[in-house]
Amino acid sequence: MSDKTKSDETKMFDKTKTASTSAQPADGRTGLPNAGAKSETEILSQPQCWADCLADVHAKASLSAVIDQFGGAEGWLFIGCGSSYYVALAAAATMARVAGVRAHAIPASELLLYPDLTLAAAGDSVPILISRSGRTSEVLKASDLLKSRNIPTVAIICAPGQPLEKQATVPIVLPHADEQSTVMTRSFSSMLLILQQLAATVANDSDFSRSIQRTPTAAAPLLQTLPARLKHFADTWTFSNYVCLGQGPFYGLACEYALKVAEMSVSYSQSFHALEFRHGPKSIVSAETLLIFLLSDSGYLAEREMLEEMKSLGATTLVIANKADARVRAASDLLIELSLDLPEFARLAPTLFAGQLLGLYTGLRKGLDPDSPRNLTRVVTLDENLSSDDLSSSEPHPAR
Repeated sequence: MSDKTKSDETKMFDKTKTASTSAQPADGRTGLPNAGAKSETEILSQPQCWADCLADVHAKASLSAVIDQFGGAEGWLFIGCGSSYYVALAAAATMARVAGVRAHAIPASELLLYPDLTLAAAGDSVPILISRSGRTSEVLKASDLLKSRNIPTVAIICAPGQPLEKQATVPIVLPHADEQSTVMTRSFSSMLLILQQLAATVANDSDFSRSIQRTPTAAAPLLQTLPARLKHFADTWTFSNYVCLGQGPFYGLACEYALKVAEMSVSYSQSFHALEFRHGPKSIVSAETLLIFLLSDSGYLAEREMLEEMKSLGATTLVIANKADARVRAASDLLIELSLDLPEFARLAPTLFAGQLLGLYTGLRKGLDPDSPRNLTRVVTLDENLSSDDLSSSEPHPAR
């Protein structure tokens, strides 16, 4: 970091502490030994985890098995719940962009509650079921529904030997990416990266494939400096609301940013397509609302204008960009430049670092344990006796 950048950040922190009456520095680890230790380790392990997953998938020819079964597919339907649904959003965007085929993402609950509507819209797309544990009830019931209609599936999971692996026509298993903490971090980015490599394989795009393979090495240096910067930021500020903004493939990442902050720090957070925030939600802008901008290359000029507009309304801004110009720097309270020599879509996984670390350190600052957030479990399970038919009944319900 240059002396100028350090100076700018020092000024920013002094300014923000004055501007926000709710800023109250605290030691988030007090009374909670080892709080967040698992999450922090898993976040920092991501580049090596990605390299291990890529090598493992190559050794097992997992993606070749998908191509052998579904190589002529005209479309792909990515299905998940929670973070896995946000993986689906980013993976579908990548498949559409790289392979030039139809690709959609849906929550598993949409398929269960509105199966005919969902499958009609999907056409003859190949379903890809996404679940870290391989035991998420809604995903398993979606798998049952698809099997009952003789629709073959791909599944990507991180825990071997689980029900979803056994049910899928072609499973992709990433044991290196599994986690001990409740909150998904490296499992999210690893499943996304492998699904992006699948898009490259479907497209026979060797350039994009090589970019994905370079991502672990290219991204590793970011984790030498980002943790300290995000911890300083989280320790200095307290916000009443977090708003995460992104367009295109970055919208799914913005959703995941908001979820990480909500889960790990029990904070109120929202996500929007960046330019949609203008259409009503901008009424909440204040110094105590953190606006997090995930700037894209494709929409940079429009997003920069949006950033400047929100800054003029008094917003506090955290900006993640690959490279920023002077105008973005001026409108950013904290700017994180990735500076990665990778194409835009190959930078999605490293873009996640800042959101994961912000959630972690905000939770620690509040005296919480981000490894085990309240009200959450690693796997969401429904009534085991409830079938997919029970969830999607065609019978009308009486008015109440």
